[in-house]
Amino acid sequence: MTTIRQRKGGRLAEAAEEQLSEEKNVKPDGKIQSDHTGGKLWNILSLTVGGIVAVCLGLLTSVYVATLHENDLWFSNIKEVEREISFRTECGLYYSYYKQMVQAASIQQGLHGLVYDNKTESVRTINILERMNVYQEVFLSILYRILPIQQYLEPVYFYIYTLFGLQAVYVIALYVTSWLLSGTWLSGLLAAFWYITNRIDTTRVEFTIPLRENWALPFFAVQIAAITYLLRTHLQPAHERLTLLAVFIATFLFSLTWQFNQFMMLIQALVLFILDCFDMLPTAKVTWLYIIQLSGLLLVCVLQFFNSMILGSLLISFNASVLIARTIQKNLKKGGLLSRLGKLFLHVLFVSCLTLLVNKLIKKILNLESDEHIFKFLKAKFGFGATRDFDANLYLCEEAFGLLPLNTFSRLSDTLLFYVYIFVLFPMTVAAATVAFQNLSGSTKVGKLMEKMEDCTIALKPGAAYNLVHTVLFGCLALSTMRMKYLWTSHMCVFASFGLCSTEVWGLILKCVRLYTSQRVICFILFLEFYDPDTVELMNWIKSNTPNTTVFAGSMQLLAGVKLCTGRILTNHPHYEDKNLRERTKQIYQIYAKRSPEDVYRILQSFGTDYVILEDSICYERRHSRGCRLRDLLDIANGHIMDGLGENEPDLKPSLYPRFCEEIKKNLPSYTVHFTRVFQNKTFHVYKLARHK
Repeated sequence: MTTIRQRKGGRLAEAAEEQLSEEKNVKPDGKIQSDHTGGKLWNILSLTVGGIVAVCLGLLTSVYVATLHENDLWFSNIKEVEREISFRTECGLYYSYYKQMVQAASIQQGLHGLVYDNKTESVRTINILERMNVYQEVFLSILYRILPIQQYLEPVYFYIYTLFGLQAVYVIALYVTSWLLSGTWLSGLLAAFWYITNRIDTTRVEFTIPLRENWALPFFAVQIAAITYLLRTHLQPAHERLTLLAVFIATFLFSLTWQFNQFMMLIQALVLFILDCFDMLPTAKVTWLYIIQLSGLLLVCVLQFFNSMILGSLLISFNASVLIARTIQKNLKKGGLLSRLGKLFLHVLFVSCLTLLVNKLIKKILNLESDEHIFKFLKAKFGFGATRDFDANLYLCEEAFGLLPLNTFSRLSDTLLFYVYIFVLFPMTVAAATVAFQNLSGSTKVGKLMEKMEDCTIALKPGAAYNLVHTVLFGCLALSTMRMKYLWTSHMCVFASFGLCSTEVWGLILKCVRLYTSQRVICFILFLEFYDPDTVELMNWIKSNTPNTTVFAGSMQLLAGVKLCTGRILTNHPHYEDKNLRERTKQIYQIYAKRSPEDVYRILQSFGTDYVILEDSICYERRHSRGCRLRDLLDIANGHIMDGLGENEPDLKPSLYPRFCEEIKKNLPSYTVHFTRVFQNKTFHVYKLARHK
């Protein structure tokens, strides 16, 4: 247990803690002692009931989201093509590989098709297992093939039910984490209840089923639960080894299923680094967690054929730098306040510089550029200079990568979750700051201090300290990037319920603040019907009127659906973590820029395009404001003045040509010589490219 203490007066602090434990008849790890058999039976009964409640809540959550999905889309009553196009954008791309594996003549042939894929990017053969996190689709397709369920369950249902089943794992992990922190399973019950009633802000699994985060976040929650248990004091060696194994497995599965794993685990590594610097976690356990992160990510790197984005990740550089710095700076946790602060400053500076140096060196040696678009985006997002970079602006103009909307807090407040969260966060932060200061101060007056503060003694367990800093850092991430809010809001349920049900937190509040609150929750269900006849008509036309080897160009989001529903070859797709693909996408998107028909034809021909699909929703886009429409981003990148009223940067010039996607519809000779319209409806226009000798 981390308490207000320091090294020189350590024995006195420990004696005070032992005396307090004896008075309350509790063990140092917070478990109630009992000399009677009845007490032991009661503990067993409580554990059994709590476990049953956890499993029941998990299963109910799975059934609940499956029912919502069915009611939203009438999934069992729509055609197969409609089911597939309900997997929008990148979701459709990922599901297409599961479909491809299920339909392959054999497992070996299916794997060969993924390792040597020539349909995802035209005129290129790529390794899907290296470029994308689709091992879960591979595993699930193999499982579907070997299990005797084909006659009873369609492949699509096996897929979505697996994802809904993972929601049970997710809820159980949140439940267990809250239970471990508070000591009562009632806290876990409240955490699960809040997760379900705040479904709009805690998950989006029912309408973005194949999204990577829906695979990864349940394993991330399991990892947090295992870390929380690992940080408990007085663990038996066998239990500690088993817990470390559980942390490793969860970390590995989390890393394997999401391409953004390295960034999430970097924040987690920063949590460990901060707490270790302030002497609030056991150093040996922190070291093990660093090693587990490194080994889990490197194992994924091997499975992904040494994916360059993993090798060049900041996480690998940071963890390696911390471990190196520890061997060099051995006396970090000795001395008085000023001495500790000076050493801490030098340690942070050394680790930061070494991290950047190691990362730069790795990228230089391996010539890595896979993640440069992310750093350009971050640089522009946080105001370190404007950018005309097309890829960075594409992210900046997406609502999902903007700031967290204020109405999120309004919804979370409707169930009282946000109010309770803030109510718990404030005293816990004060307690952590006090403990951190005392750990650094090196004062010899701990005995007198504890006597004076007997009624307000602050005790902060390592597990509680970890979850506190975790929720703060991931909260900052969510506030800056809306798409990442699901990492925060689910943990918010855990943290709020823990604080509300924890005797330690209430002891601190009642002694020092003297406040009390209560809460109620609300539940609601939305029923919507799926209907997209224009996209269905397009997919049916492609399947009926084009060969399997046809190459299609268009927007990333639409082409993912084209691959899933028709199996045709694509020029580009939404998995954006590759520099060549990003440049290719920018070139393909010239169909929405002010370019000559000859230029557009030449670009499309260079990628082996047979057909190009134009979307009115992009060509005449009104969803974004001026400057953030796709056509505006292309104009800026090409040095052209944007359409409409408003200011333009001084060096932008008028284009010599009209906008391609508008002008092609006039059937002028300069366009018809290269492009022939073969399909159109209210939303889409498909043009076939001429084959000139």
